[in-house]
Amino acid sequence: MQALAEKYPHVFLIIRKHSDIALAKREHKVGIIPGFQDTTFLEDDPGRIEMFRNLGVRVMQITYNNHSAFGDGCLEPGNAGLSKAGTAAVKKMNEIGVAAELSHSGYRTTTPVLISHAGCAAVYAHPRNKPDEILKSLADRGGYFGLYLMPYLVASPTVPTREHVLYHLLHAINVCGADHVGIGSDGSIEKVVLTPAQKAEFDADIANRKKLGIGAPGEDRYPYVPDLNGPDHMQIIAAELARRGQPLSVIEKVLGSNFQRVLRDIW
Repeated sequence: MQALAEKYPHVFLIIRKHSDIALAKREHKVGIIPGFQDTTFLEDDPGRIEMFRNLGVRVMQITYNNHSAFGDGCLEPGNAGLSKAGTAAVKKMNEIGVAAELSHSGYRTTTPVLISHAGCAAVYAHPRNKPDEILKSLADRGGYFGLYLMPYLVASPTVPTREHVLYHLLHAINVCGADHVGIGSDGSIEKVVLTPAQKAEFDADIANRKKLGIGAPGEDRYPYVPDLNGPDHMQIIAAELARRGQPLSVIEKVLGSNFQRVLRDIW
């Protein structure tokens, strides 16, 4: 990733401090915020958090669905919460300014910091979606909840639409308040085109996730929302929020200023 930014400095900027977000926008560059979706890179050693932070990784997820040395993920039936190493890791993250990411964590593991890509369990009960008490606790402590654009917003075999997205989004705003909610798409910016090759790639990935035991319920649909598919998806969400009576101030927060604020606070 660093090599990519060095090769194309007119296109990419790696975000190392909060002011770099505004710099990327001002210079019309793509700002990249490096993050881990698991603790594998730490090899069970919280001391490595600072090393990776110095390399630019400013967001780290405690667990990914299953159990890790740091805690239980959302698919672990034991729901044991943070381990001693996990508690030490969160303490270290707080100390040096790394955002603790909890989107795939189990309910007892989740501490109110950053849930960047999940859904609302009150709208649709799914292991990857968070209950209201966690969302409220997150907001009460200044955290951030990002709504993902994934199939798990609704029960299988229904393919999600923008309507399902808005149900979750407005529910999250009602629970958390407008200062703590945004979009964490969990997908690419470019449009997904379901060619035979792309379908085969998705199918192979879904099968492999099941084999590894990290596949969540409902992973029998392709991982995107078809009518929010492409680089204009944020504009569509903004228009849908406006159509439902949300003021411009709230729309701007949802589109990104809330996420920028929480990163500023943490970093």
